[in-house]
Amino acid sequence: MDSKREKSEGEVKEGGFRSKLKGLGSFSGKDMFFRADKIDLKSLDIQLEKRLNKAWSEDKVENPREEWEIDLSKLEIRYEVARGTYGTVYKGVYDGQDVAVKLLDWGEDGYATEAETVALRASFEKEVAVWHKLDHPNVTKFVGASMGTSELKIPQKKSPSNGSNTLPARACCVVVEYLPGGTLKTFLIKNSRKKLAYKIVIQLALDLSRGLSYLHSQKIVHRDVKSENMLLDSQRNLKIADFGVARVEAQNPKDMTGETGTLGYMAPEVLDGKPYNRKCDVYSFSICLWEIYCCDMPYPNLSFVEISSAVVRQNLRPEIPRCCPTALANIMRRCWDPSPEKRPEMDEVVRLLEAIDTSKGGGMIPDDQVTKCLCFLFPTRGP
Repeated sequence: MDSKREKSEGEVKEGGFRSKLKGLGSFSGKDMFFRADKIDLKSLDIQLEKRLNKAWSEDKVENPREEWEIDLSKLEIRYEVARGTYGTVYKGVYDGQDVAVKLLDWGEDGYATEAETVALRASFEKEVAVWHKLDHPNVTKFVGASMGTSELKIPQKKSPSNGSNTLPARACCVVVEYLPGGTLKTFLIKNSRKKLAYKIVIQLALDLSRGLSYLHSQKIVHRDVKSENMLLDSQRNLKIADFGVARVEAQNPKDMTGETGTLGYMAPEVLDGKPYNRKCDVYSFSICLWEIYCCDMPYPNLSFVEISSAVVRQNLRPEIPRCCPTALANIMRRCWDPSPEKRPEMDEVVRLLEAIDTSKGGGMIPDDQVTKCLCFLFPTRGP
């Protein structure tokens, strides 16, 4: 009897666990015993892997790819363009088109709790689903995204500065059109000495206002309007970038650094922790408008605490040069009014800017052409 039992167990090992169970149909579950050293665990592992692969394949069929998800096989990442607190931007090519590829940490960095990570992913997917439907000449064209991928081929630097791989194990990949003109902030810094002609000031302001007006018409509040988030194409046309994504990035504790560059654009109600709506974008636009005209940064010497307190409690605003045309100065003042209800809608701002006559100049007078700001005394107009 024992020899038969051992023979039967040997057949299980040779013929496969599942097939022999069928052959032992007369045995009840309580009657079957097998020697552990006679069970072919490797064979069971193979069968389990096949079953799981089949289940995963069926799951993929039932859950098709989102329409905004990119095909990673068509993406080629070439070189790093910029690196920030919350992501790295690369120049790349997707399906023959020049693109910018932004990699965001997928929440597995040890800083966020499990609940925060879940919220981060859900929020990001929601924002991407909205972004991919937008179509406007002053909004950066969204190409696609890949959520939590680990299949990206990132070109490594020959001599990393810190000797470690900064790419998270799983990252969110966002792909947008590539704009070779760089950020508006960089453009303004380059022109900080000679300033911009009034015609260019109004052109950039119109591009930004039209883009924001479109977003608001789509029920989207950018919430992080600043010169760093505006990009220029080869013809100096301005396009809004990183809207929606900014809210997700702000949930990452690493990004909560209180950088002055961002704070300078925040509306009083945002700084004060009060509820806000699209009018916070109008306020931020006014600071950008001042920045475009002056080619300067607001409150460069103030700290986080000083800006927060002064903007909310002392109505601090950038100083408008007296050589600034009245029509433009009035737009700035209306848009940065402390009361959100008194700020104009962005479509009204577009109409106000379109009505400005730039044929007679009016741009900011370069520093090397003015001593002690003579524009305060004489009706001199810049280019």
